[in-house]
Amino acid sequence: MGWTAALAGAGFGFALIVAIGAQNAHVLRQGLRREHVGLVVAICALSDVVLIAVGTAGVGAVIAASRTVTVVVTVLGALVLLGYGFLAARRALRPGEALVADARGTGLSTGAAVATTLALTWLNPHVYLDTVVLLGSVAAGHGDERWWFAIGAAVASIAWFTGLGFGAAALRPLFARPGAWRVLDSVIALVMVAIAGRLVAEVL
Repeated sequence: MGWTAALAGAGFGFALIVAIGAQNAHVLRQGLRREHVGLVVAICALSDVVLIAVGTAGVGAVIAASRTVTVVVTVLGALVLLGYGFLAARRALRPGEALVADARGTGLSTGAAVATTLALTWLNPHVYLDTVVLLGSVAAGHGDERWWFAIGAAVASIAWFTGLGFGAAALRPLFARPGAWRVLDSVIALVMVAIAGRLVAEVL
C-alpha cells in the first residue's frame, strides 16, 4: 500500500511542478547559461521537499484558514513576481547583454543566484498553494499513507529540477542566437506577470 501512495504522490507532484512557472523558468535559464546550476537545483529541490513535508504535516490547512495571512502573502509574492517579470522583459528588449554575460562568464554572482532562487521559491505564493495547501490536502486524503504520498511527490520534485537544470544544456545550440534568448525572456516575463495577476485576482 505504501508504494501505491508513493506512486500517486509522484504523479501528482509531476502534474503540479511540470507546468511553466516562475521557478521553472529560472532553473531553465540558469541551466542554459550554465551558471550555478547545481546550487540552483539543490535550493529548489530541497525547498520543495521542506514545503511538501510542511503541507503533509497539516500546516497548509492552518494557513488557508487565515484570510489575512493568505492575502498579505499573496500580494507580497505577486509584487516579487512582477519585479522579476520586469527584469525579464528588460532582458528581452536587450538580449545582447545576456549573451555577452554568458560568453564571458560574468552573469549572476553566487550570492545573486542564491537570492533570486530563494525569492522565486519562498516569496512565490503559487509555490505554497501547490505544495503546502493543495498537495498537503491530497496527502491528508491518504490517511496513514500520507507520508508515502509525500515521499513520492518529493522524489518527483527532485527528479524534475535535476532534469530541467542539467538537461537544459542540450538546448544551448538553439540559444546561441540572440532571438532565442529574446523569446525565452519574453515568455518568462509573461509567465511571471500572468501568475502574479491570477494570484491577486483569486484573493481579492
